[in-house]
Amino acid sequence: MIPFFKYQATGNDFILIDNREGLYSGLTTEQVKWLCDRRFGIGADGLMLLNKKQGYDFDMKYFNADGREGSMCGNGGRSIVRFAHKLRLIGHSASFTAADGEHEGTLGNGDWVRLHMNPVRAIKKENDHFILDTGSPHYVKHVEKVADLDVAKEGAAIRYSAPFSEKGINVNFVELNGDGSIYVRTYERGVEDETYSCGTGVTASALVGARSNGPGKVDVQTLGGRLQVEFTKVGDNDFEDIWLCGPATFVFKGEIELPL
Repeated sequence: MIPFFKYQATGNDFILIDNREGLYSGLTTEQVKWLCDRRFGIGADGLMLLNKKQGYDFDMKYFNADGREGSMCGNGGRSIVRFAHKLRLIGHSASFTAADGEHEGTLGNGDWVRLHMNPVRAIKKENDHFILDTGSPHYVKHVEKVADLDVAKEGAAIRYSAPFSEKGINVNFVELNGDGSIYVRTYERGVEDETYSCGTGVTASALVGARSNGPGKVDVQTLGGRLQVEFTKVGDNDFEDIWLCGPATFVFKGEIELPL
């Protein structure tokens, strides 16, 4: 029997497992995929193991819903900070490692969590879109009436196109609002569908729209709720002190037996 916890961060939902004793390090790709299946398992966009890490509060190991180990997940990072607090592993701040290196997280009022992201040093502009890496690779395209877009269809066409088909890419469609906020919808590789929210995608979309150098903050609407991205722009395509901020909420806990 595997004890698990379910969390969601603006509708991006995750299975979290306390693996500090190393009991679940042997989960296979098929087992993780089954656990994330919404009909036969628990159901989630991804699964995380909270592992021990010398010199840090913990290590975050992230798996996509397809069962494969993934790159950094921003909403997952905020969720695992909340999980570590529930385990009484941390107080109101955390220092941890993930696939892309070191991160910090802080708990705010209510269910608010701030996650410090790694610097972004390059944004590549193509014909009608941008490419950048915010811990995971992202394709960002500005569109009108994003609410009416068939994200699953349009996102899959880009994700499986010739430049990206082998390794995959997350595809973000962004509508610019008159008040400076943005509305983002994302097709996620590894889930192979639209998700209610993507933290690294929201971060990428906010940075692409940044204009002037210096401190900045962008409010972001997703299908699952609202987020904020704070940053300091130090050059044309150079960003530091990036924080992904938003709610992360405990949903339920339970135990599940893996099928033979």
